[in-house]
Amino acid sequence: MQEASLKKLFVDRRVAETQEAVSIQARLDIPAAIVDDAREVYRFVSASDDPVRTGKTVLFLTRNQGAFIKRCPGTRRYNCCGYHILHIGTFCTMDCAYCILQAYFHPPILQYFINRRDMWMELQSLFQDKRIRRVGTGEFTDSLIWEQWTDLSARLVSTFARQASAVLELKTKTTAVSGLCELRHNRKTIVAWSLNTPYVIESQERGTASLDDRLTAAALCAFRGYPIAFHFDPMIIYEGCESDYCDVVVRMISAVSPENIVWISLGSFRFMPELKSIIQKRFPESKVVYGEFVPGRDGKMRYFKPLRLALYQRIVATIRELAPRVLIYFCMEDDEVWEKSLGFVPLQHGGLPHLLDERAVEICELRP
Repeated sequence: MQEASLKKLFVDRRVAETQEAVSIQARLDIPAAIVDDAREVYRFVSASDDPVRTGKTVLFLTRNQGAFIKRCPGTRRYNCCGYHILHIGTFCTMDCAYCILQAYFHPPILQYFINRRDMWMELQSLFQDKRIRRVGTGEFTDSLIWEQWTDLSARLVSTFARQASAVLELKTKTTAVSGLCELRHNRKTIVAWSLNTPYVIESQERGTASLDDRLTAAALCAFRGYPIAFHFDPMIIYEGCESDYCDVVVRMISAVSPENIVWISLGSFRFMPELKSIIQKRFPESKVVYGEFVPGRDGKMRYFKPLRLALYQRIVATIRELAPRVLIYFCMEDDEVWEKSLGFVPLQHGGLPHLLDERAVEICELRP
């Protein structure tokens, strides 16, 4: 993966004199503008022919005016993992055709939140609660794209290492792990990769690391003692995809021993209806929105369930053959899919959050 090519920096006047904002500006040799609010940034990005692509080249340093820690925005209609989002910033420098963030932010821009003191206070409150918590930074952005500009990941890893009840998951499609390798993590940080087939990576995931490079980075982190996770999400259905995904599983297990893998999630491509026209305009060569989709119970378009089940059952069988003890779970699927693919439903084991908490306790050595 190539480093992000930023072309413009905007700085919220309220944070312009902070140490971190000054440090980031010093690392970037690009034009900078001090602004009074986000509207000036939005106008600049919206004037482009492709606001999404332009938004990936514009960095806005500002404050998070809401909560840093939020619950995962799942739905009661599907089993949700119940993790906590650490809201460090928004959007991504990579450009995947299927990315929901293209339709989620209006317009989408790279925002990085400078008011770290507020974030640390929320984290300390979370730690003091002493309940098992799973926290991730990869909901509204890629966790590691910020490595070239900030020391955030290093600070987070070190902070989580000093407590025992919560685990941090850093999810990425990059190889930006060199800054993690020498840190004392105390197994309280999981480094996770979104995986896909080489065909999907090459045709739908602009600017991301290759499959081989992702697995090499995962192997390095495992060697350094980090627990590892993998997320096959979104899985794309195309001719020959089942064999391709099974091949990815084989390569994954060859790179990282199952004892080092905390969990593997599976999820098929699903999208809000309004995303379709964005993909058609920005990625006219992409075929991802032309599959056999039906409306789901959450209003998103989903592959026809028998197609999902066939793919899930094949990849689950491959994972269980090679890594029988690793926890497999589905992201936003119903009980029927769980029963027919995994042979049980989460409620039989206390619910999906409980299953994931137990696994984190076992592998990451958490204690309440």
